[in-house]
Amino acid sequence: MTVQRILPSEEAEAVVDLARQIADAELAPRVADFEARGEFPREVLRTLGRAGLLGLPYPEADGGAGQPYEVYLQVLEELAYRWVVVAEAVSVHTLACFPLATAGTDRQRDTYLPQLLAGDLLGGYCLTEPAGGSDAASLSTSAVREGDRFRVNGTKAFITHAGVADFYALFARTGGPGAGGVSCLHVPGDAPGLLPQRPEDKMGLNSSPTAQIVFDDVMVDADRLVGELDGGFRIAMAALDAGRLGIAACAVGLAQAALDHAVEYARQREQFGRPIIDFQGLGFLLADMATSIAAARELTLYAARLKDAGRPFSTAAAQAKLFATDTAMRVTTDAVQVLGGYGYVSDYPVERYFREAKVLQIVEGTNQIQRLVIARRLAKGE
Repeated sequence: MTVQRILPSEEAEAVVDLARQIADAELAPRVADFEARGEFPREVLRTLGRAGLLGLPYPEADGGAGQPYEVYLQVLEELAYRWVVVAEAVSVHTLACFPLATAGTDRQRDTYLPQLLAGDLLGGYCLTEPAGGSDAASLSTSAVREGDRFRVNGTKAFITHAGVADFYALFARTGGPGAGGVSCLHVPGDAPGLLPQRPEDKMGLNSSPTAQIVFDDVMVDADRLVGELDGGFRIAMAALDAGRLGIAACAVGLAQAALDHAVEYARQREQFGRPIIDFQGLGFLLADMATSIAAARELTLYAARLKDAGRPFSTAAAQAKLFATDTAMRVTTDAVQVLGGYGYVSDYPVERYFREAKVLQIVEGTNQIQRLVIARRLAKGE
């Protein structure tokens, strides 16, 4: 991986080096086999948890590692370079922990977060529904208060880790219509009536289970309400701001892997008596790929530094997610072209990179939604 990193401390350098070593030893040798079999690498996530890499951006007092977000994102990039499913799993787990970490009571954080951030328990994030993706405020899954419990009914869609998660951050309607009637609940993955459906047959990310989850009279203790009643939508949106940076980092790592593979191939492949990288048409294509990746990385880290400084970062996060994932799609497409016919067969990983890049333009808010977010901020003069 040809990246020069500037990290804020020696401790941060050690964390990223550790992630790189684990990725080389535990991820790179397994990815092709697990993707071919469609098996989720749960044990790999436990390894990352034992190494302290699943709670990086959360405080040490809660069981996290207390690292800046810019360090966490560079760890995600290292993981995505070897296996984007694992990087996405870490990003989703971090997203699922966000409500408890930022809006939970002291008792909730003390009870749940140490296990979650240590990776003993894996999380999922339940916001999207079959009839509502981008329009998240229209969700219809209901949570009706009955004494000291909530009765939950409804269906969530496209849930990463469905069926393998130990807990879910669930957003359900507890009040009237719109964003003001949504609450967040911390739901155990083995709750009676919580029914993961058959995993979706996807274009890529085969080793990551994605499915609908049906909530059929699921009873959730009222003390698992996270934040204020009817105040969950703000939590969901704040979580997505942070989560978009995770997806941007995944996109940068994936794009870098595609570029490095394409460059190595172009240096070795000879046509007309010389390596094809020496032909200007192809060399310029690779140069544009490398420049776009460098720009995506810096935009992503800029947004992270805003977050670390406690400054508004929502617009920068939307820009980073938009630019980085569009870059990943373009770079992986061009990597297939560089390899020609070999790029279209599964003997080489670039066809997998191409398939994996597409979903990054969709998750955590489609790129059309990111443009809408940015445009609205511009209209307000922000």
